[in-house]
Order: sequence, then structure tokens, then C-alpha cells
Amino acid sequence: MTDDLQMRRRRAAYRASHRGTKEMDFVLGRYAEAHLAGMDEADMADFENFLAQPDPVITEWFALGSAPVEPEFAALIAALREFHGLSHDEAGGLTI
Repeated sequence: MTDDLQMRRRRAAYRASHRGTKEMDFVLGRYAEAHLAGMDEADMADFENFLAQPDPVITEWFALGSAPVEPEFAALIAALREFHGLSHDEAGGLTI
């Protein structure tokens, strides 16, 4: 593992767990804790791009199901939902 990738993982872990809303801190921080170590550079780039999205948008994609998920983030949203025990078709609330 390169030092650059390790630094990016640490930065992503911090960004995932210090979002500005406690709900997203929990959702993204726990996921990052469990998955960052296994991410390669391409996965890290995708996750970093995802973390750049505003919390209200991520919340709509993840919990509310009221906004269509951008195709580039669909797999990550599905993985987040599965990680937190939500079905991919479920909409209407965050039940953890």
C-alpha cells in the first residue's frame, strides 16, 4: 500500500464520520470503518467523489428514496443500504 493511498483512506475516514449531521456521521462513518482498508485506488476515488456530495442529497438517496440515485453512486448506495440492513427496494425511512 502506498503512503498516498493510506493518507487518502485516513482523510476519507475522517470526512465520512465528520459530515455535519449525526445521521450521516453514523451511516458513512461505520461503513468507512468497515470497508476503507479493502478499497483500491479506483474504489477510493469513487468513495471520495461520493463524500463530496451534500448530506441532504445522500440522505435522500440512502434513506428516503425520494430522489433518483445518480448512476455513478447506485452501487455504493446499495452497498450502504445492505451494510446497514436495509433492503435495496425499501423506501421511506432509515431503520438501523
